[in-house]
Amino acid sequence: MNLITEKSNNKSKDIDKKSTIEILRIMNEEDKLVAYAVEKELHNIAKAVDGIIDTFNKGGRLIYIGAGTSGRLGVLDASECPPTFSTDKDQVIGIIAGGEKALTEAMEGAEDNFEAGEENLKKVKLSQIDTVVGIAASGNTPYVLGAIHYANNTGAKTVGLSCNENSMLSNAADIAITPIVGPEVITGSTRLKAGTAQKMVLNMLTTASMIGIGKVYNNLMVDLKPSNNKLIKRSKRIIMEATGIEEKKAERYLKLSKNKPKVAIVMVETGYSYEKAVESLNKFGGSIYKAIDSKYKAEEVKE
Repeated sequence: MNLITEKSNNKSKDIDKKSTIEILRIMNEEDKLVAYAVEKELHNIAKAVDGIIDTFNKGGRLIYIGAGTSGRLGVLDASECPPTFSTDKDQVIGIIAGGEKALTEAMEGAEDNFEAGEENLKKVKLSQIDTVVGIAASGNTPYVLGAIHYANNTGAKTVGLSCNENSMLSNAADIAITPIVGPEVITGSTRLKAGTAQKMVLNMLTTASMIGIGKVYNNLMVDLKPSNNKLIKRSKRIIMEATGIEEKKAERYLKLSKNKPKVAIVMVETGYSYEKAVESLNKFGGSIYKAIDSKYKAEEVKE
């Protein structure tokens, strides 16, 4: 197949003869192209985010699945959701061909197993309310295609993230996200520009989806778990910035809210008890601004 990710890059010809600074300039110039490639896919990314929000609101999960670099990036993004957004560890799942061992060791043959993609989704009991994001720079990885094929048959939403036009993955998935970053600086090394593009898209998918389900207030990550001293201090800063109160008061409300900054903010802004603040947040889908806004509170009183 004539894959652009496998082509030779004319701009990096003779890179082995360049000085260190010349090598870095070539890489830097190529990396600048990545954000523009992702920008062209924003409409498709938005469709995927809206689908993921719907999935979360129905109690479903976001499942990343990939091989090699693509799989590692999916596992990384999934693993960062619980500490950042206080998600349940099973709300966002990362699956990599070859299992955990493949996170630190190359297991190239694992990506060729079409059936394994289906088997791994069966292991996590894929359901029709889940969203599956298949990640493959080439867009033709059998393991990922097998997973998407099974997900489609299950009735789950499917998204294909690849870096080649008209790939089998983009044609198989409900939504195709295809940032075309061009040939790599080192021919075929898709951990470079393709990997960077994938990481940027995954950041968008989880971050925008978490914003959509009320995990962010203004631009503050209010649903974090203050599980160590650093995060306790960050929680107090978040409460202070969101409400304008001083540190001692923020510390008191953090305790009253059972170490839940999000609940603490609602308590400060409304005068609600812990129980009433939790009730209000639940009523408005976790949205702080709706829980404290007088317009929405008035609607609550009417009911």
